[in-house]
Amino acid sequence: MLDNVRIVLVNTSDQRNIGSAARAMKTMGITDLVLVAPEEQPEGKAHALSAGASDVLANARQVATLQEAIADCGLVLATSARSRTLDWPMVTPREAGQKVVHEGRAAKVALVFGREASGLTNEELQMSQFHTHIPANPEYSSLNLAMAVQTLCYEVRMAFLATQQENTPAEAPLAESYPESKDLESFYAHLERTLTVSGFIIRKHPGQIMNKLRRLFTRARPDRNELNILRGVLAAFERAATTPNKKEKNNP
Repeated sequence: MLDNVRIVLVNTSDQRNIGSAARAMKTMGITDLVLVAPEEQPEGKAHALSAGASDVLANARQVATLQEAIADCGLVLATSARSRTLDWPMVTPREAGQKVVHEGRAAKVALVFGREASGLTNEELQMSQFHTHIPANPEYSSLNLAMAVQTLCYEVRMAFLATQQENTPAEAPLAESYPESKDLESFYAHLERTLTVSGFIIRKHPGQIMNKLRRLFTRARPDRNELNILRGVLAAFERAATTPNKKEKNNP
């Protein structure tokens, strides 16, 4: 199951933090690392800080966008250091670990960490199903990137070990089969296109409609079949909008 857990680091500015994060991952049995547009390549300093986790660094993939990093993931949890204007489903690190282990039996799951100084943008946060926040001391909540990775990976490992002690079959099927991130993004693009053509969304003044709809569907979390139904509904609207009615056909 741990092979299905992916750690995603977005736009990391210091290669040493990448090395320390790799070390934190490997100590908890997690090895899938994806780097989104790092400012520094993980070279000598990163390998020195990895302290024996050079294999994690060597096998790490680099991509240009977060969307690429999570495209094949059925569950994405984003770390957020502060509350945002648009509320999103929140889980504790412990709950995050449990969700990762539960859904990681059947699909790829990702834990996403943002920039050292500024974290993740609102747009990046909205690509996840849940946000998680480490409840550090409010008077001194100075967690560096590797510490945050270590904390979340530890919770994943503890949840994983708990399932082993309970003799829970690792291959037990999930009740739901959730769409991958790339399919959700395709749905949102389809939804926005349909709402724009219909006039519901005004091109020059789109406002927060899509952000709020993303939040709605994130809370509902449709499974694969439900998402296919929604795509079918949108396709039917598009056909109706482009097909002349019978009265128009009969007019000379």
